[in-house]
Amino acid sequence: MKIALVTGGSKGIGRAIATRLAHDGALVAVHYGSDEAAAKETVASIEAAGGQAFAVPATLDEDVATLVDRLAAELRERTGEVALDILVNNAATGAGSITTATPEEFDRVFAVNVKAPFFLVQRLLPVLRDGGRIVNISSADTRIALPFELAYSMTKGALDVFSRSLAQELGQRGITVNSVAPGPTPTDRTAHLFADERLRAGMAGASALRRVAEPADIADVVAFLASADSRWVTGQVVDATGGTFLGPVAG
Repeated sequence: MKIALVTGGSKGIGRAIATRLAHDGALVAVHYGSDEAAAKETVASIEAAGGQAFAVPATLDEDVATLVDRLAAELRERTGEVALDILVNNAATGAGSITTATPEEFDRVFAVNVKAPFFLVQRLLPVLRDGGRIVNISSADTRIALPFELAYSMTKGALDVFSRSLAQELGQRGITVNSVAPGPTPTDRTAHLFADERLRAGMAGASALRRVAEPADIADVVAFLASADSRWVTGQVVDATGGTFLGPVAG
């Protein structure tokens, strides 16, 4: 059985990814920061469908060592060893524009979105099996200018560089590293945008497929990159936006 860790796995895209990986047969560690109820709900849903999962709490803007220690303890109890096959760095937070972001917000968004994935990988590399998979959840913001979340966009650009450079370093172990860049997708963080029907219609209209994504759309792409079928894909940013802003939209 493969073992997967999904950070920010209790809600939204993270929950969809955890659910899909469990469906594909992995034992999934569902990381959460503060919403224990949501994490328990995700685990219960996975188990009800015949999958295996457990929740792991940790606050990523403080110290990833706590997450690694708790993960290791749970895996020893469940499997008798500490090993990992799939790491999905999904947890993220946002920050404001160049005119509104505070130094504290800026530091926190980089701590969660960039520093945590970096040091989580560093700590987990000794237990990540050869032939493993690392998938970093990026954003379409790296190619679409959205000034109202500039600091967030900057972190996702850093994550793409991380993926490419790490792929080169870990390739000799057969470990692939890729980024997945979602477009507009309803989640807890973006619910206020999708509640406005006019904005939702505008986002759907910007897609070549004329709709906004569902979390499962992103999870399916991640599942491919986590599978053996993706063995020859590494160091890439996979655009999972449904063709958002490819060009002028026909009437």
